Amino acid sequence: MLLGAIADDFTGASDLANTLARGGMSTVQFSGIGHGARACDAGVVALKTRSIPVADAVSQSLAAVRWLLDQGCEQIVFKYCSTFDSTPEGNIGPVAEALLDLLGADMAVVCPAFPGTGRRLFMGHLFVGDRLLSETGMRHHPLTPMVDPDIRRWLARQTQGAVGAVHLETVRAGSDAVRAALRAEREAGRRLVVIDAVADEDLLTIGKAVADHPLVTGGSGIAQGLPANFRAKGRLSAALPETPAVDGPAIVLCGSCSTASQQQVALYGAHHPSFAIDPAALMRGEITIEAVACWIRERGDETPIIYSTAVAETVSDAQARFGRETIASRIEDFFARLARLLVDTGLRRVVVGGGETSGAVVEALQLGSLQVGREIDPGIPVLVGWRDGPVALALKSGNFGAPDVFEKSLRAMARP
Repeated sequence: MLLGAIADDFTGASDLANTLARGGMSTVQFSGIGHGARACDAGVVALKTRSIPVADAVSQSLAAVRWLLDQGCEQIVFKYCSTFDSTPEGNIGPVAEALLDLLGADMAVVCPAFPGTGRRLFMGHLFVGDRLLSETGMRHHPLTPMVDPDIRRWLARQTQGAVGAVHLETVRAGSDAVRAALRAEREAGRRLVVIDAVADEDLLTIGKAVADHPLVTGGSGIAQGLPANFRAKGRLSAALPETPAVDGPAIVLCGSCSTASQQQVALYGAHHPSFAIDPAALMRGEITIEAVACWIRERGDETPIIYSTAVAETVSDAQARFGRETIASRIEDFFARLARLLVDTGLRRVVVGGGETSGAVVEALQLGSLQVGREIDPGIPVLVGWRDGPVALALKSGNFGAPDVFEKSLRAMARP
């Protein structure tokens, strides 16, 4: 491997893997470390560290990067969400600082921007579309509510050292200007530097400027310029492997409660059978995996959607009654065991909405490595693993995807 990456959730890993594959790197996504190691230009390790205790996130991230270094990786990418999902305590800042220490590096850029999905960073402030991050639905996220759009200020609450900044006018002056600005930040003792980007061209400029940095951090967009650095040295694989088409029975599962997911669930459910998982009923044992699996089988050749997606008020009510972590854990476990039962009885295609839900499903299916295929929507590729035959997956972050992303995913999996 030339480039190694860790992502703090599974949809983030597939998002980054998609970016690297589009850039011409043969890319494999791994479910944790040491599982199904395969030759590739870029290896992306999917972790579930976004919302766990800081110490655990740091420990798991360090272990994953050590494994990637053992595979020969020369540069490490720490990928987090393009909406910088974190609490004031972490986990982005503590993990980034720990990785700097491990790699013996004195600085790294921080750039969650992903213009292709409307995430732009200007003067250190993160925008989603034409709104500041704190004015979007992320303000009410059940696990990582983002109430401050100033990434410099938010990151400073999580870190031991000072946070630096490089603004857009410097980025627009070119990669040499960016290198000089980063050098000045490093000499001033700022180990993490928030850097503006509002267009893909900005990310390409930044990518060229950080070619020799041991650590790069950001959303998947920051990786757009990295493959070119290896290509310029003539070190990329000559041809990318083809991803097999996978047809057959399918299911759509959605645990995300984002505004985008609510719209996507409503659109898909208007034309396909749908089954809503009420958190309170699930907690009382009124909804069982066996009953839902039976309901799915009764739908015949149709492709239903099973979802726990709900508006913020409904989620808040359930959390107040049963506890936030308890509700989240029960829903994840439900989707994970349902997916495993369905795949083991013949299902071949699984579309999943929500980062935590995606992680639970992939872990339950024990798919050690996933080949990265064609892009469905920005940040969402087809992934193919093996469990008694090929299994195709599409893992969609809550806020990602067009309104018809579930339909598009099912079609893309079956295309040769």
